[in-house]
Amino acid sequence: MQATEAADRALRIGLVSVSDRASSGVYQDQGLPALQEWFSAALSSTWVMETRLIPDERAAIEQALIDLVDVARCDLVITTGGTGPARRDVTPEATLAVATKEMPGFGEQMRQISLQFVPTAILSRQVAVIRETATHAALIMNLPGQPKSIKETLEGLKDAEGKQIVAGIFAAVPYCLDLIGGPYVETREQVCKVFRPKSALRPKPAA
Repeated sequence: MQATEAADRALRIGLVSVSDRASSGVYQDQGLPALQEWFSAALSSTWVMETRLIPDERAAIEQALIDLVDVARCDLVITTGGTGPARRDVTPEATLAVATKEMPGFGEQMRQISLQFVPTAILSRQVAVIRETATHAALIMNLPGQPKSIKETLEGLKDAEGKQIVAGIFAAVPYCLDLIGGPYVETREQVCKVFRPKSALRPKPAA
């Protein structure tokens, strides 16, 4: 696929909710609906998604991530849940196991956002990585499990006038996807304003 063709295609997003109880039907999963709602509000570019609801099993998480990148050819894969210190929390380990490169800045910023609310944010172990194959690459990110925290992590924090106080992580995601050969992603700025260097910006279409 030529670079221009890659840039113009729809963004493929894989969403993975990791939960023993939700995957076994004990309660209704909240992570996938929260992610779907946020992306529907935030993205102005065309996108499609694939979803998975799986238990806190490292092998199952690794396989889901590999399938979404290597087979479904998702450009962005987001997990929710399984990132704490409990014995069953193994999402970061599974994510690192399938990685080609670590992207530590994402995890650092996620914890900075959560620390605005709770001191226990330091217990979170979210990571972000790149997984590359011979013909494809994807960004994989671990997010928290609560819908409110998912929104805050992606979008950041704003004051009453809408001024950004703390940047959300998604502001950096589209340019990261540019750099690994993904499609050109644009957002609705009132939800999340993307940052790209001037050299990477596309001209706005004429009205």
